Amino acid sequence: MPLYIVETVSMFRMRYVVEAKEESHSHDEVIMEKGKDTFKEFSQEHIDESIFSSREISKEEYLTLFDKDNQYMASWSEEKKLGFINKIDYKE
Repeated sequence: MPLYIVETVSMFRMRYVVEAKEESHSHDEVIMEKGKDTFKEFSQEHIDESIFSSREISKEEYLTLFDKDNQYMASWSEEKKLGFINKIDYKE
């Protein structure tokens, strides 16, 4: 059966609480400090995931893209890499 790569964008509502002299300073702090170990996230909620593209790919393209997107797993066996393919069970 053919393989299809489906690309999505996922959106989250993120909240941070910042003590600051002015509201604009709190905005700057979020932009500058987000991602640092010392900057704390207050909460998050998943809002939506939207498909923005899809196309058929070959097994070779899959393996090349797997290695590119998951460099830390590039040394894995082909069989293990192919284990990330989701298969539809049409018998159900």
